[in-house]
Amino acid sequence: MSHKAIPDSTDEYCGTSYAAKLLNLSVGSIQSLVEKNELMAWKTQGGHRRISLQSIYQYQSRANLSPKLPAQPGKYLKVMVVEDDANTRSMYQAHFDNWDLPIDAVMQVSAIEALLDIPVVKPQVLMADLRMPGIDGVEMLRQLSAHPQFTKMSVIVITGLSMQEIEAYGELPAGTHILRKPVDMGWLKGYFQAMLSLRVPPKRPVAAIEAK
Repeated sequence: MSHKAIPDSTDEYCGTSYAAKLLNLSVGSIQSLVEKNELMAWKTQGGHRRISLQSIYQYQSRANLSPKLPAQPGKYLKVMVVEDDANTRSMYQAHFDNWDLPIDAVMQVSAIEALLDIPVVKPQVLMADLRMPGIDGVEMLRQLSAHPQFTKMSVIVITGLSMQEIEAYGELPAGTHILRKPVDMGWLKGYFQAMLSLRVPPKRPVAAIEAK
């Protein structure tokens, strides 16, 4: 299999699910193409497969395929979701897939994996639960605040806590969106659509906004 340890800084890439959308194939077919070296891929430190967009476009040309989504680098939204509950992660991914938006989502089961993968994945949106085993959401954001990539991300905290409980739990970085459980997926879809309409990497808001 053609794997690179670390992607080139100029290499645009996406996850398996988004590659499947681009080629209008199943995830299993994408994995098979990677195994056959038809697509160039590597794995992040957290074990997530990333696929070179250039190799996808080259395969489209060789196979004379019409992409389901526009094959243009930088025209999709990179989202990282940090959630320790498997059912919740599956729920998010199902919605992302059904929305038919150019979203490339990476699901992380822990803050540790997220901290390892963020420098490579470079998400534009970070969604994180507050209460997680080990390093919680507050501590993860505190550590990320010292990373240059953090200033380029929009941060959404998912929680069932009240504002008073959040303040007692720990201080959140300025500009953090607070989305309460159960998650309003309609609001989240509109938020992603707004970011995609900008067609540029979104910047974090100036003030915290509580999603209704």
